[in-house]
Amino acid sequence: MLPLQGGSFIQTRTAPLVCQKTSRLADVVTPLWRLRYEEQLKVKFEAQKKILQRLESYLQMLNRVNVTTAAPKSEGLCCLLHPIIPSPVIDGYRNKSTFSVNRGPDGNPKTVGYYLGSWRDRNIICVRSNLLKNIPEKHNQVAQYYEAFLRQSPLEPCLLFHKGGYWRELIVRTNSQGHTMAIITFHPQELTQEELCVQKETVKEFFTKGPGAVCDLTSLYFQESTMTRCSHQQSPYQLLLGEPHIFEDLLGLKIRISPDAFFQINTAGAEMLYRTVGELSGVNSNTILLDICCGTGVIGLSLAQYTSQVLGIELVEQAVEDARWTAAFNGITNCEFHAGRAEKILPQLLKSKEDGQLIVAVVNPARAGLHYQVVQAIRNCRAICTLVFVSCKPHGETTRNIIELCCPPNSAKKLFGEPFVLRQAVPVDLFPHTPHCELVLLFTR
Repeated sequence: MLPLQGGSFIQTRTAPLVCQKTSRLADVVTPLWRLRYEEQLKVKFEAQKKILQRLESYLQMLNRVNVTTAAPKSEGLCCLLHPIIPSPVIDGYRNKSTFSVNRGPDGNPKTVGYYLGSWRDRNIICVRSNLLKNIPEKHNQVAQYYEAFLRQSPLEPCLLFHKGGYWRELIVRTNSQGHTMAIITFHPQELTQEELCVQKETVKEFFTKGPGAVCDLTSLYFQESTMTRCSHQQSPYQLLLGEPHIFEDLLGLKIRISPDAFFQINTAGAEMLYRTVGELSGVNSNTILLDICCGTGVIGLSLAQYTSQVLGIELVEQAVEDARWTAAFNGITNCEFHAGRAEKILPQLLKSKEDGQLIVAVVNPARAGLHYQVVQAIRNCRAICTLVFVSCKPHGETTRNIIELCCPPNSAKKLFGEPFVLRQAVPVDLFPHTPHCELVLLFTR
């Protein structure tokens, strides 16, 4: 139980039904949690091996020959597959968690946690995340106090947009120093500005002078959202209290992180990932590093001292501002960061740089993969002879990207440059207890 003012408590639910649902949630969200970590790594390594085997089949069918024969192989795969790199932290590693609001196992619509069930079957419930091994206690604490706040609020939660309601999800971000940022999403419906101000003051009061003060938030943001997902540009994050950013120490750099910016959810694991990218990239003082989908720019910034110039491209403007701040704070002067869609920026950027200097490209796209025009630009730029592709979902759209990078020239698809060859693959585990894994792929031509 969690203490509230006046000696009362938030009652934690311990009924058998709730415990059963919570255990089921752990099996769904973190299905490997019952295995020893060494066994989890074996499962993931075999999964990455199967992905590479399927990829080899696709490439052979497409080219009618084995286009990867020039690459060193292991166990019949299309490239050299290195052993999986384990995460230095196994439990409570997430630095960002997103909590939903919906009906709990007891029917209370003001329950904060993770979804269990499916919308298609209309059996969705919201279950607390206490048993999820990848969620830190601090995140669970903020979620439980947010739930306590909702249950004393006269306003209803927004369960479905067309059904009304106001209070929505909660995002919690933390750093290795224990600083905590909370972001509350709120559907304003027809409330006036005066009424909105009342709600913002109420939640601020709860987390500063009320029961939620024990969470010791570094930052509290409030976003008025009329869509399922809103960027900062569509609906700005409003700082209700504390500092506008949190900071992280990574690879000898002090990194600034805004509420909307992408940052790998496992900080210790990210260091292993970025070191791997650096080793595979082979950058030197004669190369330009092109960092596509760069987020807060950590990959490029960490390698800036080894290369002549870093060019970063990122969709989220706040993340680009973070990257520029980080570069300035750490005294890095050979980096440029561009905000916008990579498919719009990259072709023009490459035209301005085709002066004979070699370019090493690093791509770290979202699960949807790279836009086709980005693949075209990389493929058709002769200066790019090395490509490092980081993927958390190396199938689906990423497979399509790889086929387009490695297939023979195709004028109909405007793929004119020489094909890339997949040389090496390194799995890096950033997500213990889940089946997911980052796969770092090295291509050359």
